Amino acid sequence: MTEIDAKIDALVPAWLTLPDVAERLGVEVTRVRQLVKEGQLIAVRRGENRVLQVPEEFIGDGKIVKGLVGTLTLLKDDGFSDEEMLEWLFTPDPSLPGTPAQALSENRGTEVKRRAQALAV
Repeated sequence: MTEIDAKIDALVPAWLTLPDVAERLGVEVTRVRQLVKEGQLIAVRRGENRVLQVPEEFIGDGKIVKGLVGTLTLLKDDGFSDEEMLEWLFTPDPSLPGTPAQALSENRGTEVKRRAQALAV
């Protein structure tokens, strides 16, 4: 396990496999793979089997958490790697309060996007 993998594992409270994500979204696994490919979700390889997994906080009430896709786009435009995006999303921010991922799941996406945009400055 690399240092960044260990850090992300410590930050992200729970993970879902792609079939689990598909079940929660009510779509086929191929659609989930497409969402990952399009950058609408982040999936990283974890565990001994290096299975692709998505943070559970990204999925809520049968859909991708509101504001996540736009936030991921902003971070990617800022040059963040998937691992750096996960680290940023799951690192506590006292000004929010909580983590950006928690704020998104609580429908506070505007605040999160504002902080993501500020990173580009």
